[in-house]
Amino acid sequence: MIKEITPLQAWEILQADRSSTLLDVRSTIEFEYVGHPLDALHIPWKEAPDWQVTADFVDKVRTALQKKLGLTRPAEELPILAICRSGVRSLSAAELLEREGFRQLYNVIEGFEGDRDNNNHRNTINGWRFHGLPWQQS
Repeated sequence: MIKEITPLQAWEILQADRSSTLLDVRSTIEFEYVGHPLDALHIPWKEAPDWQVTADFVDKVRTALQKKLGLTRPAEELPILAICRSGVRSLSAAELLEREGFRQLYNVIEGFEGDRDNNNHRNTINGWRFHGLPWQQS
């Protein structure tokens, strides 16, 4: 079961459990130019120009977790907190990981940039950046 959490709840989990990983599934362009949470593991769910789901997405997640954490237990047992711009793509990515045997999955519902306000702007009502959580921009 995928748990839905806010960015603040995600930050609390990341601070409390060193085996947890924030998985940013946005495109490379978004990750680099819009910015990203500090120490996020970046594996795009979809990339330009075709915007198809990355064929080896799950394998890339497993491999990256093994490299990052030097796993002493299966990657499928580790807490993964998936984030995208607003929580839609990250939920799809988490659902695929769940089908592939991952058991501790979270979807950051407000995402990195949050929902649009009345002027169609993001970062003004919720999201990782709105809450002032650590992030950087290339």
